[in-house]
Amino acid sequence: MNPSSAVVASRDRALSFFNHPLSQAHTFPLAKFKNGSIIAPINNQTRKPKPNALFTSSKRFQAIRACSGERNPPAKALRQILELPGVHQGPACFDGLSAKLVERAGFQYCFTSGFSISAARLGLPDTGFISYGEMVDQGQQITQAVSIPVIGDGDNGYGNAMNVKRTVKGYIRAGFAGIILEDQVSPKACGHTQGRKVVSREEAVMRIKAAVDARKESGSDIVIVARTDSRQALSLEESLWRSRAFADAGADVLFIDALASKEEMKAFCEVSPLVPKMANMLEGGGKTPIVNPLELEEIGYKLVAYPLSLIGVSIRAMQDSLTALKGGRIPPPGSMPSFDEIKEILGFNNYYEEEKRYATSTYQLYSDRGGMANSVSQTKPTVIFGNNVKLLSCLPNPKNMVYVSVSSNAYSIQRVQDDSEQRGQSPQDPVVEVITPDVYNNYGADGSRGPFSGIWSRTLRIKITGRDGFEKLDVRIPAGFLEGVTNIVPALGGVNIKALLDDAAEEVGGKLLLDFNDTMGDRIQVFLE
Repeated sequence: MNPSSAVVASRDRALSFFNHPLSQAHTFPLAKFKNGSIIAPINNQTRKPKPNALFTSSKRFQAIRACSGERNPPAKALRQILELPGVHQGPACFDGLSAKLVERAGFQYCFTSGFSISAARLGLPDTGFISYGEMVDQGQQITQAVSIPVIGDGDNGYGNAMNVKRTVKGYIRAGFAGIILEDQVSPKACGHTQGRKVVSREEAVMRIKAAVDARKESGSDIVIVARTDSRQALSLEESLWRSRAFADAGADVLFIDALASKEEMKAFCEVSPLVPKMANMLEGGGKTPIVNPLELEEIGYKLVAYPLSLIGVSIRAMQDSLTALKGGRIPPPGSMPSFDEIKEILGFNNYYEEEKRYATSTYQLYSDRGGMANSVSQTKPTVIFGNNVKLLSCLPNPKNMVYVSVSSNAYSIQRVQDDSEQRGQSPQDPVVEVITPDVYNNYGADGSRGPFSGIWSRTLRIKITGRDGFEKLDVRIPAGFLEGVTNIVPALGGVNIKALLDDAAEEVGGKLLLDFNDTMGDRIQVFLE
């Protein structure tokens, strides 16, 4: 191929944004990327989708939803995705937060994973422990957290054909765009684990027919994904027969789990060619080979699920964080989002903006007795945070004047009410609570000119070096703000930092205050600069 006519990108690079463990190098020309494919050329610095790309930007999908002037029903939105060209990736979520992250990452839809929900909600394996009610409840939390369509894992319908009908109707009410139904016996389990068993052909087909009837009775257009686990339980030929029968029964999407090779995947995609096919790329060692999206599209797939990526990396991240905490450290800054980023992800900023629409001049405060004081339609009190401040709040009416005295103790609260309550009158006057952090006032936080006032112009440097010699942390905080030290390194909680600062306050230049190894063998050093 002429390098001037086509750019060659590695498979790992094309999939780097999803971190799939592909075992060997593979290259393909970017000329194969079609308009409408979910994959676009990757820029190592910034992935900016082309304006006319269908699946690399949520704006295109939002335009599809907005064409009628309002948001499409979930099932209709999913069907529009199925009609678009290319293969469409769907990570599997397990709660509202993981679903929200999928949407923020730009994916146009997602799945729920029974495996992951059982793990996250129950802490149990996917071996039939989780119930219909728990799955519906979790699913409703997920669908309400996002605006993209969600395909729900309906397991085996939780019983016979009548149970399947109830399951489908429940998933419709929960807001799902689609539902996956399988032909396993009860108790069912993950399709890539040992000992899979399936019901008879007749019962398997009846489950799909019951699902179609439930959809009609509900007046819904939920997408029915018919899954068979007969490849591992019986044979490839049996799984192909059941897929044809499911298509004839009215299934919208076909899915054979745990296919063992690309040849089997190709044979599956030749069945009922007009019905979309779904692939399951089980990360980390499933029975089905991991295939990149371009190859999946060439084979004939329309949807591809990634069931374990989110729950898997979450488990590992939590394990690493707990190891750090047990060793007396907090996770390093680069391993977790900042507090501001977390608030943005969860919608705090949007909440504050919307809250302004309903702001009033009337506010309510609590009295010392724990009950609600009378509403006060007056100017909101001004509160000054800091130590050694005596008068912190004053309402316009002198009779409602409130004084709050703040001590220098960490997070201390003192209340002093006006003399009307002390005379036995009804306690209707408001009380203002002020909480202050533990700041080292002896060093001039209040602006005094004592011998230690210069400490606020100096910093504490905290450095952690691992047993392997690599630097794990190197941060600086104001020397006067002592609380920040133990927040960064809990192992310093029992150290009298104030006494160390007393000894070093008048020294010029830097000084090593602490140098020790924690229980994990990491070296912790604290410098005054």
